[in-house]
Amino acid sequence: MIGGLFIYNHKGEVLISRVYRDDIGRNAVDAFRVNVIHARQQVRSPVTNIARTSFFHVKRSNIWLAAVTKQNVNAAMVFEFLYKMCDVMTAYFGKISEENIKNNFVLIYELLDEILDFGYPQNSETGALKTFITQQGIKGQTKEEQSQITSQVTGQIGWRREGIKYRRNELFLDVLESVNLLMSPQGQVLSAHVSGRVVMKSYLSGMPECKFGMNDKIVIDKQGKGGTTDEAAGKSSGKQSIAIDDCTFHQCVRLSKFDSERSISFIPPDGEYELMRYRTTKDIILPFRVIPLVREVGRTKLEVKVVIKSNFKPSLLAQKIEVRIPTPLNTSGVQVICMKGKAKYKASENAIVWKIKRMAGMKESQISAEIELLPTNDKKKWARPPISMNFEVPFAPSGLKVRYLKVFESKLNYSDHDVIKWVRYIGRSGIYETRC
Repeated sequence: MIGGLFIYNHKGEVLISRVYRDDIGRNAVDAFRVNVIHARQQVRSPVTNIARTSFFHVKRSNIWLAAVTKQNVNAAMVFEFLYKMCDVMTAYFGKISEENIKNNFVLIYELLDEILDFGYPQNSETGALKTFITQQGIKGQTKEEQSQITSQVTGQIGWRREGIKYRRNELFLDVLESVNLLMSPQGQVLSAHVSGRVVMKSYLSGMPECKFGMNDKIVIDKQGKGGTTDEAAGKSSGKQSIAIDDCTFHQCVRLSKFDSERSISFIPPDGEYELMRYRTTKDIILPFRVIPLVREVGRTKLEVKVVIKSNFKPSLLAQKIEVRIPTPLNTSGVQVICMKGKAKYKASENAIVWKIKRMAGMKESQISAEIELLPTNDKKKWARPPISMNFEVPFAPSGLKVRYLKVFESKLNYSDHDVIKWVRYIGRSGIYETRC
């Protein structure tokens, strides 16, 4: 698949060179240096074809990683390998810099020998690699240790080693969502979607099996037909279920079970990891409504009034609220009056920035501004860019709720009730804009 892998510094000097196939020669190293690193114009594409040879590159600070091949390979797979390689190097020696690569070049060659075999990626999980590749190297192992290493390399569970023990078994689950909105001045939703991530930190002993359930529409409908609806989950979430448009999972999730039963079953990696990503477009809870009113008073004055309304439970508090109201380029001065928080005109950004530390649900606040304009010969009307908003709320705007999180460990003497579980919901603004 990959013919060779080269790592360059910003001058184009080769720091690491590993050739896996005979069709890649030394001239490939020079070709990438001349046509990409030392190119007169900046190369924007991460894929470059030179003399029937494909170069796939990623850049980390002043270091270039380039995978070279003469075959028609899957580009996404090559980039996945390059990003994985960056993650592995970061896990071993921190920041990817010229000094670190020179200090750890023996380790990097050792990692490349394990990760790639004849140009085909094998095991790139840091947890598994760290069991048999260390900074000092491993001089010798017992037969038992060697058998454990073999199972880690060839087995199905490459993301978790055996023999992990904790005095207290804990599981942290964060539902992190980013809500994106474009609204018309009249309050009509033009486009809206939520991008979400489920991030977990697991500190569990042994090789536990975890099951994670959420108020997915397909599951709820199935249970409803079977006569076992989870009414409690539906009432607590404020809506019975959510329709997930698409989702991707960590490799530990058993996809066959998800396809057949829609249950997320997995053996968790140790420490922090991203369990899944998802996207929803229906029945989104919009945390804030922005109502703008812009009035032109002649050619040298603008009156702006903006009202924000919070649309969630009064018991909840939104934080880090920031509203950016754009102003024309020929603005000479601004007078601002706001009921809550602090507002300031930033001439360098052509915007009034209104900040509120906290705001409870079902409340409203407003800001008024008089904008003085300089006379201009430009006959073009002001384009009126949209008002943007940033915030953080303690709930999931998609309506997603964790229905259950169960842990099973048959070998060790602890059950689901012995595991301390923490669940947190954080909703943040993505591109949250209202036209004015």
